[in-house]
Formats: sequence, C-alpha cells, structure tokens
Amino acid sequence: MATELTMLAWSIVLGFVYIFAASTVVTRERGMKWNASARDDSSKPLSPLAGRLQRAQSNFFETFPFFAAAAIAVVVAGRGSDTTALAAHVYFWARVVYLPLYAAGIPYVRSLVWLVSILAILALVFALL
Repeated sequence: MATELTMLAWSIVLGFVYIFAASTVVTRERGMKWNASARDDSSKPLSPLAGRLQRAQSNFFETFPFFAAAAIAVVVAGRGSDTTALAAHVYFWARVVYLPLYAAGIPYVRSLVWLVSILAILALVFALL
C-alpha cells in the first residue's frame, strides 16, 4: 500500500485520539449524566484543559479533510514520490505533536507545528499540480 494511504489510515486513528482526549476530559468534568443527555441545557464553562482539547480537536478536523483529499489524490493520480511519502509522514507526526502542545497551552511552538502540518499538505497538493 502507498505510504500516503498508510499515513492517512494512521491519521484516522489519530483523529479518534483527538476525539477521545477531549470527550474524556469533558465527561470527567460534567459527568456521565451530562454525557448521556441531549445536552440541551447550558452547562458550566469548561476548564482550560478541556477547552484546549476541544479546540485542538476542532483544529484537527479543519485540516484533516485537506490532508485526506490530497493523499488520496496523489495516489489515484500516480503522483506519489519520496517527497509525498515524507509529506504524509510529516503531517501525521506534526499532528501527533500538536495535541499535547495544545493541551499544555504552549503558544508559538504549537503554531509552528501547525504550520509544519499545513506545509506538508501543500507539498501533497503541489505534487498534483
């Protein structure tokens, strides 16, 4: 299987890590009753950690579709190369690093890691042009 698709599969797994990280902390704060409810009531504000994990999850879901589309397109178009394989790895590992950086509230480095993941997506896109 193409490296780009392997990294896409691992990125899907990573997406679940983002979901479970956020949902675990939010459920711990608000309780199982809240988790099982329709969540129609206004809940108390989240802790900084829970809020950061939710924002990190949202950020992952903002970039992931672009990565997925580019990775699939590279493989379907037969444009895969060592560069696109590296780009797929870089995207994945940048997103791995991003989660704990965001959870810890570390500025600047987190933004730099985000930029690295975006550049990796762009490398895949440029391979298609």
